[in-house]
Amino acid sequence: MALSRNRRRDRSVDYWPGFVDALSTLLLAIMFLLTVFVVAQFILSREITGKDEVLNRLNSQIAELTQLLALEKGNKQDMEDQLASLQSSLAQSQSERTRLQELLTNGAGAADTANARVNGLTAELDAEKQVSERAMSQIELLNQQIAALRAQIAAVEQALQASEAKDRNSQVKIADLGKRLNVALAQRVQELNRYRSDFFGRLREILSDRQNIRIVGDRFVFQSEVLFPSGSETLNPAGQVELGKLAAALLDIAKEIPPEINWVLRVDGHTDNVPLSGTGRYRDNWELSSERAISVVKYLISQGVPANRLVAAGFGEYQPLVSGDTPEARAQNRRIELKLTER
Repeated sequence: MALSRNRRRDRSVDYWPGFVDALSTLLLAIMFLLTVFVVAQFILSREITGKDEVLNRLNSQIAELTQLLALEKGNKQDMEDQLASLQSSLAQSQSERTRLQELLTNGAGAADTANARVNGLTAELDAEKQVSERAMSQIELLNQQIAALRAQIAAVEQALQASEAKDRNSQVKIADLGKRLNVALAQRVQELNRYRSDFFGRLREILSDRQNIRIVGDRFVFQSEVLFPSGSETLNPAGQVELGKLAAALLDIAKEIPPEINWVLRVDGHTDNVPLSGTGRYRDNWELSSERAISVVKYLISQGVPANRLVAAGFGEYQPLVSGDTPEARAQNRRIELKLTER
C-alpha cells in the first residue's frame, strides 16, 4: 500500500511552475513589444524634432523678410513725400511763369528781364522734372522689390504648409506602424504557440508510456535517472533511445515551422541540493547540471537537429520543482527540462 501511495504521488502533476513560466513568457513578449514601440516612437520623435527646427528657421527668415518689407515701405513713403514736394515746387514755378508772362505782356520795357526770368524758371522746371523722373524710377524699383519680397513670403508659406502636411502624414504613419506591429507580433506568438502545441502533442504520444517523463506546463521533464547514471553526464542507452524519439519528433515538426519564426529548444539541467564530494569529476552541482544539458544538446545534434536551434543551460539546485529534503523531493528535482520557445 505504501508503494502504491508513492506511485500516485509521483504521478501527480504540479501545474503551478508551468503557469508561472507561461506568465513570464507572456510578460517578456509584452516587454519586447513595448520596447520596439518605444524605439519606433523615439526615432519618429527625432525626425519630427528636426522638422520643428526647420520650421523655426523658416519663421526667422519670414521675420527678417517682414522687417525688410517694412523698411522698403518706409523708403517708398519718403520718395512719395519728396515727389509731392517737387510737384508743389513745379506748380509754384508754373504759377510764377504765368505771372511773369503777364508782366511781359503788360510791360514791354521789362521783357528782357522777364525772358531771363522765364528762361531761369524753365531751366529749374526741367531740373525738377529730371528729379521727378528719377524719383519715379526709384519708386518703380521699390515696387519691384516689394513684389519680389511678397513672392518670397508666399514661397515660405507654401513650404510651411507642406512641412505641416508632412508632419501630419508622419503622425498617421506612426499610428499605422504601431497597429501593424501589434498585429504582426500577435500573429507570430499565435504561430509559435500552435507549433509548440503540435510539438508537445507528438512528444506526448511518443513518450506517453514512460512514468519518469512528465509534462509540467509548457515543458517536458525527464528525470535524470532516465538519462544519466548517478553523478555522471554520460547518456545511458535508455536515455539515448528516449532522446532519439525526441529528435525525430523535433525534426518532423521543424519542417512545418516557417523560416521567419526564430525558434529554439532550450535544454535545462537541474540537480538536487546534495553537495558533490570533492573527489569526483565535478566541483559542484552547477558544473554537473551544465554538462548534462550540454550532453543532451550534443546528442540531439548528432541525431540531425540543427545546432543553432538548441540552447543548453545549467541551474544546479537553485530552481527546484518541489521543496524539501526528502528522497522523493530530491528525485523530482534531479531532471532535464525541454522547452520550445522563440529567440
